[in-house]
Amino acid sequence: MKYPPKHHQDNDRNHIINVIKTYPLATLVSVKDNEPIITHLPLILKNDKLVGHIDIYNPQTELLKGNNDVTILFYGPQCYISPSIYSTTQLPTWNYIRVHLKGKVNAIESTENLKESLIDMTEFLEAPDHKYVLGADNPRLDANLNYIKMFEIEIESWEGKFKLSQDKHPKDIKSARAELVRANQESIKVFLDGVFE
Repeated sequence: MKYPPKHHQDNDRNHIINVIKTYPLATLVSVKDNEPIITHLPLILKNDKLVGHIDIYNPQTELLKGNNDVTILFYGPQCYISPSIYSTTQLPTWNYIRVHLKGKVNAIESTENLKESLIDMTEFLEAPDHKYVLGADNPRLDANLNYIKMFEIEIESWEGKFKLSQDKHPKDIKSARAELVRANQESIKVFLDGVFE
């Protein structure tokens, strides 16, 4: 198969796991009556399964059980690559890191497991500084447990899409990676300054 190009596919499990851990906000896709239902939420990898929590009023909640199929997308950095950064003649392109996973989802009905999972996720997301600790005795946590459902996804398919100018001259590959870092830092600043002035 000619597409996607093999040099843009990275199915090294460790690379994929690094994306999931570094960029845990996922897009979770379920299908009901041929209609996609999509939610954006953080997922944490634990024992080769993805663990998440969802509001009971979210319409996707009912689909996150019973061994239903789900597709999960994780997004790493991305940016436009101008030919001006290359030392050789090239055309404009877009570089990005994405992870596509497919799996089976099941609800975890235990309130104790939910509570422990929320504490674990907070600890993971607070790393490395841990400026906030969600305590098991937090009354706000207990008051909200009835409004949150926990689910677990058994991953059946792992696919990494790392389009990073791998087909270019080594000097151009290095330039494209430097541009990915620069453009992402700059675009976040420009966007936030423009939106929240």
